[in-house]
Amino acid sequence: MKKKIGEILLEKGKISSEQLKEVLSAQRSRPDKRVGEILIHQKYITEADLKEALAQQFGMPFLPHIDAGKVPEEIVSQIPINYARKNEVVPVEKRGDMVVIAISDPLNISVVDDLQMLLGKVVFPVVATSGEISNAINNLYNRATNAADEMIEDLEEDGELGVVTSELEEGEPTDLLDSVDEAPIIRLVNTLLFQGVKQRVSDIHVEPFERDVMVRYRIDGVLHNILQVPRRFHASVVSRVKIMAGLNIAEKRLPQDGRIRTKVAGKDVDIRVSTIPTIFGERVVMRILDRSSVLLGLEEIGLSGDKLARFKKLLRRSNGIILVTGPTGSGKTTTLYAALNKINSEDKNIMTIEDPVEYQLKGVNQIQVNPKINLTFAAGLRSILRQDPDVVLVGEIRDLETAEIAIQASLTGHLVFSTLHTNDAPSAVTRLVDMGIEPYLISSSLVAVLAQRLVRTTCPHCKIAYEPTDAELSELGLTRKALKDGKLYKGQGCEYCMYTGYKGRTGIFELFIISDRIRKMITQKRDASEIRKVAIEEGMTTLKEDGARKVVEGITTVEEVLRVTQEEVV
Repeated sequence: MKKKIGEILLEKGKISSEQLKEVLSAQRSRPDKRVGEILIHQKYITEADLKEALAQQFGMPFLPHIDAGKVPEEIVSQIPINYARKNEVVPVEKRGDMVVIAISDPLNISVVDDLQMLLGKVVFPVVATSGEISNAINNLYNRATNAADEMIEDLEEDGELGVVTSELEEGEPTDLLDSVDEAPIIRLVNTLLFQGVKQRVSDIHVEPFERDVMVRYRIDGVLHNILQVPRRFHASVVSRVKIMAGLNIAEKRLPQDGRIRTKVAGKDVDIRVSTIPTIFGERVVMRILDRSSVLLGLEEIGLSGDKLARFKKLLRRSNGIILVTGPTGSGKTTTLYAALNKINSEDKNIMTIEDPVEYQLKGVNQIQVNPKINLTFAAGLRSILRQDPDVVLVGEIRDLETAEIAIQASLTGHLVFSTLHTNDAPSAVTRLVDMGIEPYLISSSLVAVLAQRLVRTTCPHCKIAYEPTDAELSELGLTRKALKDGKLYKGQGCEYCMYTGYKGRTGIFELFIISDRIRKMITQKRDASEIRKVAIEEGMTTLKEDGARKVVEGITTVEEVLRVTQEEVV
């Protein structure tokens, strides 16, 4: 008799007997849910833990990583991408007359029979996670399509534009990877979007110049030149993007904003499109929002140690204002979402007003600002307060009216989250005073300010140790005694990180908690530099100090911390 999943996970030490009892009890009230699903939902195990246990239960091998380079293209071409994605199955390698196939669900035996008929070979199934299979599908089927620069050559050869050959479809969007028979311009735009999602791009820039058009990707906060498109294809590319975004292709003199909802390599993606006229034609920026990406927790965004513990304690408050500050693109919204996720529960009514709503939060009522119908931050916030909220998130405090309503909300028993654009945390006080808020209201309502920046993290594949110079150490205020073995770390550059030496980003933070002494200083209208000195005396670590700690730990580099903290007030 086969062992049950819970028993296998217990034997492997993945869960405790108390956790298993809790989950089995929960399953009795939710018989439609499997034990494994509940364990993952409760974050007791990962998907890889569950798949490994399922493989053991069914006597099948478990494959933790799929190497797309081992799969022959002739096998890939015989399995339709739609079938592979729908059934979560992908070829792994060919061994003589046998093909090894990775599947995510060992119970789906019919897939093995289908593939044996389709390939005309013996199929040997192994178990892999859905994420690994999805990544392998994207890599394998992308390999079979033309790259963007090859498409440019196609365009040069046949001159086919195909600007309006694809109509806007209603209902469920078609996956861009499936559009292989479209006209070259359409395939070019689709490929740019697909490559953007694959390389974790936040923005795609299409910039016209006198002789050509430059396509640039913003990866980890830094722009990279990706492709040069001949000038004569510029209008066709822009028109294609406008059609996808539902914009007016005839209007080229005024800025326009639109949105594309589509699927890219199986992922639901929202793309915000902005066009603006320049002297050489329309410039397009596409902001990519991956709706399938998992919201990060407070620990995953870079908060740690005492700073994390103090911030979590602040989230347990029932009233007051907590502000997150930093420039555009510094991850303020991600931090606020992580905070809301932490306190989100059935007994709380959480409401947000945002511009725009970037990610949907389960159990949270989110409102999108719409100035055309006078639904501003202030108007929306005023209405939210009539909805009996416990926690309110205001996307940004931009004006006096919004600030006043937010402060009144915090003084009447609501916990309010919002953002401001300031260089450091203590400057938030000065900004509110400059808006016209009375200092006594700020001192009685403001609880804490979290300033943040995003720094690129050192690539783990090409990270090497080196001995830093005295100048580097003095820039960050470090001593050699503070270093581990007298070394720091940096990336050499490799294929994995596009030869930049960096892969991914993390946050550096400055947590400014309003103490009684600082409240008194705010009421006395003391300036930000004085308040900052007192905050540091009371234990506040600055952005640069937090960055220096992450440099010592090998998470990021000296250059990155200096790049994002150069405007910090000293």
